[in-house]
Amino acid sequence: MADADAPYHHGNLREALLARAETVLAATGADSLSLRALARDLGVSHAAPGRHFRDRQALLDALAVNGFTRLNARLRAAVGEPGPVAARLACMGRAYVDFAVAHAPLLSLMFTAKHADRSSAELRELGHQSLEIAAELIALAQREGVVRAGDPARLAQVAFSVVHGLAALAVGSLLEDTPLDEATDLALDVLLTGLRAADPAPRP
Repeated sequence: MADADAPYHHGNLREALLARAETVLAATGADSLSLRALARDLGVSHAAPGRHFRDRQALLDALAVNGFTRLNARLRAAVGEPGPVAARLACMGRAYVDFAVAHAPLLSLMFTAKHADRSSAELRELGHQSLEIAAELIALAQREGVVRAGDPARLAQVAFSVVHGLAALAVGSLLEDTPLDEATDLALDVLLTGLRAADPAPRP
């Protein structure tokens, strides 16, 4: 256990604080997070975290930034997968569900921080990038005649509502006996069917 005079000895204390904070967040929620407790857990002086985070809110914001950065990286990786655009849309949906279920407390914090009155420009931009990634892929699918006409951003919002809702059901143990993989496949099939461009009307 650390005391007030414990030396600052972590080579990368900022990353260590974020990693420990995410562990605490997942285990006991955001209300239990404090810089002093994190310092004690890591064996550094209680003042050491102040070198990286001015206060508890700065720590929470940094967690949210880190979360959106990781989520966006997963979505971009899914979009960059080889194969037809419809398969890449499905891959992106699965990537979101996987992240949302595996990091549910973090995702909740991310959206809370993004919509806070004093959210930073960086946080808002990173939060919006997820939608932009999806909208860009939908726009590509429209150009290829795979997805119906319409505002790509609006269609992306609806798509996110489907996968986010599914993840919320899974986190809340509300899927009952349906395995998550099976529910995800079905939800994406229904979603992509709804997004699909109509076949051209036959000529008389």
